[in-house]
Amino acid sequence: MSVIVPFRALRPKREFVREVSACPYDVLDWEEAKQLARANPLSFLRVEKSEIDLRKDRDVYGDEVYRKARQNLEKLIRDGILVQDGKACFYIYRQSVPGHTQYGIVGGVSTREYDAGLIKKHELTMPDKEEDRTRHIDTVNAQTGLVFLVYRAQEAIDRIVADAVKNEPVYDFSVEDGIGHTVWVIDDDRTIETIRRAFAGVECLYIADGHHRAASAAAVARRRRDMDPGRKEAAEYEYFMAALFPHDQLRILDYNRVVKDLNGMSTTEFVERIREGFRVSEDFIDRSPVRFHEFGMYLRDGRWYRLTAKEKLYVGKNKIGRLDVSILQDNILRPLLGIEDPRTDRRIRFVGGVRGMKELERMVDSGHFAVAFSMYPPTVSQLMDIADSGEIMPPKSTWFEPKLRSGIFVHKL
Repeated sequence: MSVIVPFRALRPKREFVREVSACPYDVLDWEEAKQLARANPLSFLRVEKSEIDLRKDRDVYGDEVYRKARQNLEKLIRDGILVQDGKACFYIYRQSVPGHTQYGIVGGVSTREYDAGLIKKHELTMPDKEEDRTRHIDTVNAQTGLVFLVYRAQEAIDRIVADAVKNEPVYDFSVEDGIGHTVWVIDDDRTIETIRRAFAGVECLYIADGHHRAASAAAVARRRRDMDPGRKEAAEYEYFMAALFPHDQLRILDYNRVVKDLNGMSTTEFVERIREGFRVSEDFIDRSPVRFHEFGMYLRDGRWYRLTAKEKLYVGKNKIGRLDVSILQDNILRPLLGIEDPRTDRRIRFVGGVRGMKELERMVDSGHFAVAFSMYPPTVSQLMDIADSGEIMPPKSTWFEPKLRSGIFVHKL
């Protein structure tokens, strides 16, 4: 059983939605966010990444950052840019790019179900990032970013969505990256109840993206619950804002790796060491692998290589060991390049597949990196199977695209 409830979203007036909406705070560094928001005073980056309105050398986790986020949100409300719906609603959120469309239902999901493991994780969270979002939610007194959830597709829910989108959307806009965003409001009581009952038959939910947001929302709920033990009715903080998508509409893109140096080896020595576990083909024209256990590698010599893992690297391994991110980490990144913990090692960077192979080439050709690896992405089914088994995928295993925009929905606590 999955609990999903309607909520009174704080959201932009139609004429401001394109200006307000912003890409997620955690895919941009300070400079990128500052540049995007420079000519746009309404950008929601000023709420989710409020340090761009402060001096660059400030403490990124300083109290002033969270106070500024609250001030910026309050200004958007005070100026009439954001308005809260008068009744609790569900919302349909469509994202579209050429050749791909996905429909999600936006609502509140239970922090208690998260704590009970009914909303399943496939990644570990970083303590500092979790604390950052916890303080952000607590200070702003709102959840400002959607958690991206997946459920096993059900025809009954598909029919509900198909009927809802026959109506006029409240938002329909595209942004600079070409992704279209369309939103419908579900405010009639009968459809709201139908959605609630439909999800009551969904056994569990899976986090696709937003592990830190979910963990932080649950942490705030536990904290506020402890401060108000006598409360009998459900409080807003007992739920976190999420967009729920059926698994058969989603796509995972490759999440590629670049490393600063070859750990003291020459290019020739490095390639020879790799041959111990991989079949190596030079002049890999495709650059991006087209099957599991195949990798692209770009070196400073300006050449692409195709690496095909030998069977000994994955036959007989468990679900995690058979993942390509594990094969790369266990047989090249750790033993050859000395990357023990890719979550903390400053010599490695991760590049979402949406940036393409030219970005990997650019980073290596710049001289700041020595080698890039292009990956073949895991499937949504693999993610759910691993989460079902209670296991955790290696860091930076999945890159979901398109990303959910921030600022379209805010959940006030």
